[in-house]
Amino acid sequence: MVKQKLVVIGNGMAGVRCVEEIIKNDPENTFQITIIGSEPHANYNRILLSSVLQGDISIQDIILNDDIWYKEHFITLCKGESVIKVNPTEQYVLTDKQNKLLYDKLIFATGSLPFVLPLPGSSKEGVIAFRTIEDCEKIIDSSKKYKKAMVIGGGLLGLEAARGLLNLGMKVDVVHNGEYLMQRQLDKTASKLLQKELEFQGMNFLLGKQSEEILGSTRVEGIRFNDGTEKEADLIVFAVGVIPNIKLAKETGLETNRAIIVNDYMETSIPNIYAVGECVEHRGMVYGLVKPLYEQGQVLAQRICGINGEPYKSSILSTKLKISGIDVFSVGNVYEGENTKSIKVFDEVDGVYKKVLLEDDQVVGAILFGDTRLSAKIQDMVLKKKDIHQLDRQELYQMKEDGANSFAAMLQSEMICNCNGVTKGNIIEAVQEKELTTVEEVKQCTKASASCGGCKSLVGDLLHYIHSGDFHEKIEKKSMCDCTSLTEEEVVHEMQVQNIMSVQEVMTKLHWKNVGGCSKCAPALQYYLGMIYPEYENVQGVFYENENINAIMQNDGTYTIIPQMHGGMTNGEQLQKISDCIKKYKIDQVAVTSEQRIHLMGIAKEQLLDICLQLDMPLTSTFGNTVHPIKTCIGEHICTCEKQKSLQLAVQLEKQTASLPTPYRVKMGVSSCMHNGAGSTTKDIGIIGIARGWEIYVGGSSGRDARAGELLCVASKEEETIEIIAGFIQYYRETANYLERTWQWIERVNLVHIREVLFDQDIRRLLINRLEKEMQVRKSYVEKTLL
Repeated sequence: MVKQKLVVIGNGMAGVRCVEEIIKNDPENTFQITIIGSEPHANYNRILLSSVLQGDISIQDIILNDDIWYKEHFITLCKGESVIKVNPTEQYVLTDKQNKLLYDKLIFATGSLPFVLPLPGSSKEGVIAFRTIEDCEKIIDSSKKYKKAMVIGGGLLGLEAARGLLNLGMKVDVVHNGEYLMQRQLDKTASKLLQKELEFQGMNFLLGKQSEEILGSTRVEGIRFNDGTEKEADLIVFAVGVIPNIKLAKETGLETNRAIIVNDYMETSIPNIYAVGECVEHRGMVYGLVKPLYEQGQVLAQRICGINGEPYKSSILSTKLKISGIDVFSVGNVYEGENTKSIKVFDEVDGVYKKVLLEDDQVVGAILFGDTRLSAKIQDMVLKKKDIHQLDRQELYQMKEDGANSFAAMLQSEMICNCNGVTKGNIIEAVQEKELTTVEEVKQCTKASASCGGCKSLVGDLLHYIHSGDFHEKIEKKSMCDCTSLTEEEVVHEMQVQNIMSVQEVMTKLHWKNVGGCSKCAPALQYYLGMIYPEYENVQGVFYENENINAIMQNDGTYTIIPQMHGGMTNGEQLQKISDCIKKYKIDQVAVTSEQRIHLMGIAKEQLLDICLQLDMPLTSTFGNTVHPIKTCIGEHICTCEKQKSLQLAVQLEKQTASLPTPYRVKMGVSSCMHNGAGSTTKDIGIIGIARGWEIYVGGSSGRDARAGELLCVASKEEETIEIIAGFIQYYRETANYLERTWQWIERVNLVHIREVLFDQDIRRLLINRLEKEMQVRKSYVEKTLL
């Protein structure tokens, strides 16, 4: 097999994490991977350099992938080497060591460069930008000889660097041009509390200062501000931010703005060239935090491996300060506005401040100072735009000494490490299975705290809780069935990455205990195969000969057929055909159901083909897990409202979705008005006509477990209504587990998240395109079968 050549420019966290995801999604090892890194190191965690400076960990502790890892995965690593030219026509890169590398696919992961203020004297000895291992080592070496340090920048990185300088025995001044510290992440109240704590630790702050010139002959001796004042310093550390490293991208001809412009799949303006990380601009946003970069890497890896995954939409930013003894967390929007309300808890004596920002009762942001135990829960609420009523207010009002075992109240699905997507349940499972006892062991096993490190104390507290006498939780891994130890998600993932195309192949390659499967896994595997490969036809329980023979076998061996009547609408010609068949073949079991469909029952197998040929009508089915025929409002109640529009809508919807395989059967109802029946709100999808359009309800259920659906949205036009419903059905098909009902799925993934997906027109169009493509493939497959 000839391998594709994949070249990655950049050996940082974003690029290598993307490569890790590619390796995970490509078990066949179809890529020959080369990574080019300008630094003379293996892949390391740049975010934890401030922790190295503070003395909490060593350089060796922040290595993410050592040289052995590259060799084990047959990756060529070019350390201390930089790409100086990319030729997108001939598809090769050239390095400063005259190394010419051909590529089939190229990833720009060039990261960013530290921003150094263009001040007179900024090139003097003793002026350092804090960005690399070498910068960290220079600062540590300088601290052994010099004692007056100054940090330019009162943001996250600047404060963490200042704490490190204090730990190195230096006197530290922090210069910040703003009114208060970390103004992007904190409001004034939280910032003043933070300043007070840091001053207590030994930092001195010069706020509202604009630097004008760095003083000294060959080495820095101080700084002058634009107000004429001066301050002595023999070491100046710049921590004022970064700028995307896009010089090479511009020279290559990639479309750029502030950074390299990419689409939702991290594709650039030139074919076969992708970009990920801090050098990327997506929908006008450039991200400098690790979680968005990892999310981008996952999307890009799936794209490169040919997996039809979800696009990258955007990320909500969160921040944790890594300074021992100070707990600070912020997420999302932290400033009040005209459309926001807030819940605040402020204990100035103990230095605890909590603020949760709301918009239309949804949590949109928060600041936690002094007590960050709820950070994971609140971040999850912001990400999923959850309603404030889903947060226990008492937890928010508790102070440090209260609720020592608040972990007991946490759901196992709640995030502990957002950077790497590690939940409380993931950590409990790892600790129980592998008998982990230290935070470092948890990090190595689950990657929790391995990126930004902000959750390290949370991981430690959780670990202490797990080993305490108060802990009684257990993790029971829910396998698909007794035939395998794999979960449903793991099975589907392996089916995709290994290109498994039959039930028997699944059972063989994934080492099924029961070679023939069971009644639970066999239909589930058939469904998933149908989703992954639309041409795969699930024929279990249905006599499916061609497009015109779709018959349901009954227990007595006879068959039932249902002529297709979209939306319950028919005409004289169709009725005449049905009537002629009933007479000719003496079909004495004929029923008109509550769904306004005619069922011809009791048909013997030997008559089935002849009857279907004479009918010459498409047939539908109310059997199995598919989108069922739509129930309309005609005849339900006496009502004078105009019904033509609702009938037309039902016809169009059914034409677009009829008989599509689904995780569980999907029933729909269309009513022309609120007075009219069709039980629309107790259907999986219910549509009710109103003066300004259509109300769309989802997640309803009839029968013994009857429940009303929730209002998804109001659509003003028929076209928009059909698009939203088609998108909803496809998203349910793609993300629900087999036999998971719509209401169960909605509870699991959250209705707000579903709205977020469907209201994004680009994502909605992608879902509809996939649905339409599958319908075409299925129809084409049926036609080939018929021929």
